[in-house]
Amino acid sequence: MGVLTDEQLESYERQGFLVVPDFASVESCRALKRAAEVIVDDFDPAAHRSVFTTNEQTRHADEEFFASANTITCFFEEEALDADGNLRVAKDVSINKIGHAEHDLDPTFRQFTYTSDLASVATDLGMTDALALQSMYIFKQPSIGGEVGCHQDAAFLYTNPITVTGFWFAIEDATLANGCLWAQPGGHRGPLRRLYKRAPSGAGTMFDELDPTPLPSPPDGLVPLPVTAGTMVVLHGLLPHWSSANRSPRSRHAYSVHCIDGAAEYPPANWLQRDPSMPLRRLRDGAEASRSGRRA
Repeated sequence: MGVLTDEQLESYERQGFLVVPDFASVESCRALKRAAEVIVDDFDPAAHRSVFTTNEQTRHADEEFFASANTITCFFEEEALDADGNLRVAKDVSINKIGHAEHDLDPTFRQFTYTSDLASVATDLGMTDALALQSMYIFKQPSIGGEVGCHQDAAFLYTNPITVTGFWFAIEDATLANGCLWAQPGGHRGPLRRLYKRAPSGAGTMFDELDPTPLPSPPDGLVPLPVTAGTMVVLHGLLPHWSSANRSPRSRHAYSVHCIDGAAEYPPANWLQRDPSMPLRRLRDGAEASRSGRRA
């Protein structure tokens, strides 16, 4: 028994994205938001200075970024810190995102992620062994929420063959004013332009340029996807997508889970490498564990 209809699957195959309203309940969205706020409350900004940037020219990787594959880490907005590294705004509105293993390490995030419905959606999309690779809670803070440059998820989470699929959940309403997603219909049929990977030296990261075909120059060629809280947006790994900076007085909280197919090769050059002591979990196994009450 599938979750997606034939019409939804046809739309996804044609456009490379799918909008599914009311996939998550209002109660579960509120619970996830509260869990994220607790993580931020417990976060000590004096001990961390990792900034999340989506500017491809200045993107860098530090030890904290690599370690976040196995931890719950808060990353600052670019505009949250002054030139001396001091907070320009209150801590609770300074965080760009939380990543990248809260789906396995926090009980509320586990419960939201590992559901039979999400596992069934992955199966409907043709993933034979869907593994939850990474998660991000994205705040898109009022006035300083950063732009997410136009990109393809497969550039950052590469498998051979390409299988990465993004499941993006609106925790708050996403509007044109506060930085909703934009996507290129049919853009997933294009090539993978570049590959973000660990540098051969083992220090930092680099891009391999794979194809000269330009990505869209936002917003040209893209369509906006304004959605209400509880909506799930499914994103093909090759689909170019983007979101603008948030200059509005309202935040745009979202939760994103990226899954890969366990049948595909996951290269060691990928920036995100889980520790052997914390292997990736199948969506379906996690859902079954949640239903039975076992620790996920």
